[in-house]
Amino acid sequence: MRNTSLCYLENRSNYLMLHRVKKEIDENKDKWIGIGGKFEEGESPEDCAVREIMEETGMEFIPEELRYRAVVTFVSDEWGTEYMHLFTAAVDQLRLSQLRGKENEEGTLEWVPVSDVESLPIWEGDKIFLRLLAEDAPFFSLKLEYQGDRLVKHSLYLKEN
Repeated sequence: MRNTSLCYLENRSNYLMLHRVKKEIDENKDKWIGIGGKFEEGESPEDCAVREIMEETGMEFIPEELRYRAVVTFVSDEWGTEYMHLFTAAVDQLRLSQLRGKENEEGTLEWVPVSDVESLPIWEGDKIFLRLLAEDAPFFSLKLEYQGDRLVKHSLYLKEN
């Protein structure tokens, strides 16, 4: 079981997406995802998100800009169980210019209109939490169960205000 953080950086109705095409052995191979990765020893979800943003984009980032949105539990017959801590954060115009077409060791970063993200090759379960983000849902917990690449079950728990 592992813990990860994932952040969708936003600017003017666009998300910064990473097209995962570089690693040969990668559970996200050829998929488009947000910015994130695995916790390192002693990290909080926020620490991990900030570090991954800086590593994958080269952009300086401060934790106060993060909005903690959800915990997503992935259960996979191939990859095991993962607890993903989901964040969003706005990116200003000044930092936006630093990120166009940038590559890192996992793939290529591209700004994608939020309305186009679901048409990309993404995990089926990602469509569920991306819709909840778009609806500005309160903090939620989502469990996604996969057999191979196929979503077979999901359970959503919304926090009541």
